[in-house]
Amino acid sequence: MRILLWHVHAAWATAFVSGAHSYLVPVTDDRGPYGRGRPRTYPWPDSVTEVTPEQLRDTDVDLVLLQRPEEYDLAAQWLGRRPGRDVPAVYVEHNTPRGDVPDTVHPFADRDELTVVHVTHFNQLYWDCGRTRTVVIEHGIPDPGYRYSGELARLAVVVNEPIRRNRVTGTDLLPRFAELAPLDVYGMGVADLGAHLRVPLTAYDDPPQAAMHTQLARRRAYLHLFRWTSLGLSLLEAMSLGLPVVVLAATEAVEAVPDAAGVVSTRLDTLVAGARRLLEEPERARRAGRIGRDWAQQRYGLKRFLADWDTLLQEVGRCASH
Repeated sequence: MRILLWHVHAAWATAFVSGAHSYLVPVTDDRGPYGRGRPRTYPWPDSVTEVTPEQLRDTDVDLVLLQRPEEYDLAAQWLGRRPGRDVPAVYVEHNTPRGDVPDTVHPFADRDELTVVHVTHFNQLYWDCGRTRTVVIEHGIPDPGYRYSGELARLAVVVNEPIRRNRVTGTDLLPRFAELAPLDVYGMGVADLGAHLRVPLTAYDDPPQAAMHTQLARRRAYLHLFRWTSLGLSLLEAMSLGLPVVVLAATEAVEAVPDAAGVVSTRLDTLVAGARRLLEEPERARRAGRIGRDWAQQRYGLKRFLADWDTLLQEVGRCASH
């Protein structure tokens, strides 16, 4: 199939474009939010082709994969065809609902022509999609390989825009862990985080994924303190690398992380105590990381993810042809 999708979430898309299809990614001169093209920091295969809005009008597309509400009208404008009506379409919901939770109505609720694909069962449970068909295809990640050494008694964090998002990402909780060990924070918009929190930390702003994975694996444990999020792919990547994890038990995390992979709790004192044990007992940390890796590979492996997507894509394509 020739699938049109926007570069929105590079980590998720990296898994998606690993399939056996052809992928078209819009690119604009400014490489703005609706024309980013291929990412700079993630390896995408040659089956992904950049295409300009002008080229799309004369390009055959078998399916449109929408990820933001405004992409529906944008696709109709650029293709000259309406997603779900003139060309098969699915909408991937990456995010937890915002607003009047749990009564938040999805932007594409009550749409007979679309399927909303949730990336977690938590999302499906909390979004009100009305009569729109919904399915869940859980995340899948390319296996980065077991790399854990844990040689550095430091705590790793991956988060984007932690200052702006603050309580959503658990940024305000980081100082408690900075009392235990040095923090290494990776992501976009992290450069000024240490000054913002007034705690010593090392920030790695927008690192390449491969280099980040190598550095993460040297840290003793991984912190995931998000209060409200879908399910961070960086958490699953850290587990797959073999890191033990310290996880706030919110949203889908309680399903995604077994207790034996580190510590999972809604109690901050329990998380701090668990992080301390992992820092002080390297062998405990190593055993927990092994358990987490085995679980992540079993549940969130790339093969299962791509097979689930192929099943849905074929089904949506067949329905559209009848």
